[in-house]
Amino acid sequence: MGNVLKFENVNKYYSNNVHALHNISLEIGAGELVSVIGPSGSGKSTLLRTINRLIDVSDGTIILDGEDITHIGGKKLRAVRRKVGMIFQNYNLVYRLSVLQNVLHGYLGYLDGIKGILGIYPEDEKLRAIRLLEEMGLGAFCYNRASDLSGGQKQRVGIARAIMQKPKILLADEPIASLDPSSAKNIMDILAGLVKTRHITCIVNLHQLETAKKYSTRIIGLSKGTIVFDGRPDELTDEIVEKIYGTSKANLIGGADDETQHFNYVAC
Repeated sequence: MGNVLKFENVNKYYSNNVHALHNISLEIGAGELVSVIGPSGSGKSTLLRTINRLIDVSDGTIILDGEDITHIGGKKLRAVRRKVGMIFQNYNLVYRLSVLQNVLHGYLGYLDGIKGILGIYPEDEKLRAIRLLEEMGLGAFCYNRASDLSGGQKQRVGIARAIMQKPKILLADEPIASLDPSSAKNIMDILAGLVKTRHITCIVNLHQLETAKKYSTRIIGLSKGTIVFDGRPDELTDEIVEKIYGTSKANLIGGADDETQHFNYVAC
């Protein structure tokens, strides 16, 4: 399994002297489903957003698909961002547009000039978008306004939009935080299926520990911007959980044996 992503001694400082990422070094291979866990403010979202350069690092190196992307810009950065699909907690859809139009937005990075401005898409890409929606169980909703959908349906549209980019990596920033347990399971099943069938690397920020343990091939635990755990789900002990969250298991919501809960181990 080749590496698709590599961090070398990455640091991120914000202007208020917050050290958001501390000497992050890691390698992630193709076809991995990696969950990043940790309390609020631990650096999970910052870590994810450095991968598609929504946030620039202060120092260190990020290598994506064999290319150093740390300081690139312009057309090179645009090409890199095509390789990185992103799924958001709040869906990030244009609600006044149709479901199909929202999915097609994932192809905008391949359009130049007036076609991109006017949203003129190739017919084969329109058909691919429809097939993706059918794959997500939303074929009947192609021409509905995005505002008419439920939360779980909106997130499936977001996933389809990300896949339209033909990405090497999917980034999912707390994709189930706003969903009920049934919808959350559906979304995680879809992400796990995409990893297996399309061999896409998926990195997911999660607060739900049991969900991370169930679906991930690997878990990374962050605390105050530092990696304090990087290993298999079965290696994540109660002692390590306490180290990640800075509090005992008794002070975390839920229990390790409750497999039906999707909101376990969230720091109070």
